[in-house]
Amino acid sequence: MTKYPILYWPRKTTGDNEYQLARKVINNSTGIMPDVCTEEDADISDILQSNPNATIYLPVFCGSTGWWGELLGSDAVVSDKLIISPECQLMIIESQKNSKSRGVNQLLAAEIRPSSGFFKKMNSGIATVTDMLATDTGTILALFSGKNQNQFINILESTGNSYLGCIGRY
Repeated sequence: MTKYPILYWPRKTTGDNEYQLARKVINNSTGIMPDVCTEEDADISDILQSNPNATIYLPVFCGSTGWWGELLGSDAVVSDKLIISPECQLMIIESQKNSKSRGVNQLLAAEIRPSSGFFKKMNSGIATVTDMLATDTGTILALFSGKNQNQFINILESTGNSYLGCIGRY
């Protein structure tokens, strides 16, 4: 089954070197030039539901926060990533039923209460933070990259924090 590539690029494309490079990298990787979705508020789950064989390439730029939020609780998962430049990587998103695990790095989401106890127990051997968002209630929604989901969940639970789910692996 051929995967149909879609580049989700919610920024201006004209004159954007990273956009051109992203298309070239996807074409080199898949052998197919991707369709492009430039809608600012496109719903990834809707795109995958309308295109069940699609693979979405989502750019994550340095300083991007919260890009992973809509993947929580959905059928969409990160299945790999491609580095485009020091400022941009493409997260490869597929429907969970079409996804094949490619790597050992899992993307794990949690709601944490910032405390020294949590940060003392959580070390880089378990997981590293890749993104954090503060909430109005004083907690932090955080995305971690780690290899052992069970060990990660044990640290969260032992410090009174909440596991939100795994949004994929690369």
